[in-house]
Amino acid sequence: MISFRRFAKTCLTGTILFLSFSLGTTANAQDGKTLFQTNCAACHAVHKKSTGPALTGVEDRWTDKAKLHAWIKNSAAVLKSGDKYANDLYLEYNKTAMPAFSSLSDGDIDAILAYIKSVPAPGAAAPGAAVAAAPAAEGDNTLLFGILTLILAVVALILLQVNANLKKLSDEREGFAPVEPVPFWRNKAYIAFVTVILFIVGGYLTSKGAMALGRSKDYQPVQPIYYSHKVHAGVNQINCQYCHTGVYQGKQATIPSVNVCMNCHMNINEYKGEKLYDEEGKEVDGTAEIKKLYKYAGFEEGKPWDATQAKPIEWARIHNLPDHVYFNHSQHVKAGQVACQTCHGEIQKMDEVKQFSDLSMGWCVNCHRETKVQFKDNGFYSIYEKYHQDLKSGKIDSTKGITVEKIGGTECQKCHY
Repeated sequence: MISFRRFAKTCLTGTILFLSFSLGTTANAQDGKTLFQTNCAACHAVHKKSTGPALTGVEDRWTDKAKLHAWIKNSAAVLKSGDKYANDLYLEYNKTAMPAFSSLSDGDIDAILAYIKSVPAPGAAAPGAAVAAAPAAEGDNTLLFGILTLILAVVALILLQVNANLKKLSDEREGFAPVEPVPFWRNKAYIAFVTVILFIVGGYLTSKGAMALGRSKDYQPVQPIYYSHKVHAGVNQINCQYCHTGVYQGKQATIPSVNVCMNCHMNINEYKGEKLYDEEGKEVDGTAEIKKLYKYAGFEEGKPWDATQAKPIEWARIHNLPDHVYFNHSQHVKAGQVACQTCHGEIQKMDEVKQFSDLSMGWCVNCHRETKVQFKDNGFYSIYEKYHQDLKSGKIDSTKGITVEKIGGTECQKCHY
């Protein structure tokens, strides 16, 4: 009996350790995927050369893993050390320097490398991959509610008619003379009631329409090139800040130049993803749209590209605030740590982008009243020492936090000056 218990205990311990290792490896690969897409995907693909070399087998190409870590964190320092492979790589890619990623820890880099190993070669199935069942579509109950409302309205009318007939029979039995009902169109009470209702509804619709003047919610213009955010930011996980560089540094998010587009599309000249459709349901030829980009860039495949021949793409602006409103992207994205989707909606799921919110004053003020200030590890808010002390001492409930309103986010001068 004792031997059996020991055997069972050993098996249980081994199973737990195996599952912990497996789950830890999976989680590590998932974290690595996020880190790869955020830091590496702009210049590298796993199985294909892009702006930089393909990353499959990258560990085997370096003699020392520590040196690979050093290269990722600071490539310039490794080049200065005289490493042969690093310098050969630098020359192979026309002396294009790899950006330094000093913020990545050794654990982060190992997670990225684990993810690279987990990506199957094109045409091969992922290990242990299974066909996932399609999620059930959420039903829209609007029609059901409409039918139920209509049925209840009919029942109410029938009951009113039954009540009128019963009252008429009761009056006849009691010997009262029947009173002829006043027609609806001559009944002053009904006429007054309908007039008041029409006045209220008309006033509401007029006021709502007047307040919406100048706002462009759901505005979705046709662009000179069909650019799918779903393909770029969603499927390929390209970080918003790679294209919209100003969003982290200045007032405007900025529209990427043709040069930024060509960083990737020098090598990506054909669209092989899922079918694309415009808002009218017409299929879009993704490869033909890439050719439009080449025309703007003055690029001919197979020939060196002269960037001086490029001309700007005349994109139609979608989001536009009145001149008397001040809005700074970096103040929200960098200092406030607000996600792009807060104002722009699920941009990673949109093909043709539209204006998600009405960008009204009320919408902005409500956001300032509800959004908590990200004090933790955020040097922009170090001046609010009192709030920091109150949070540490418990005078302010850390779960409720401090909203933007409490640091002046609803004062007029914040946006109008």
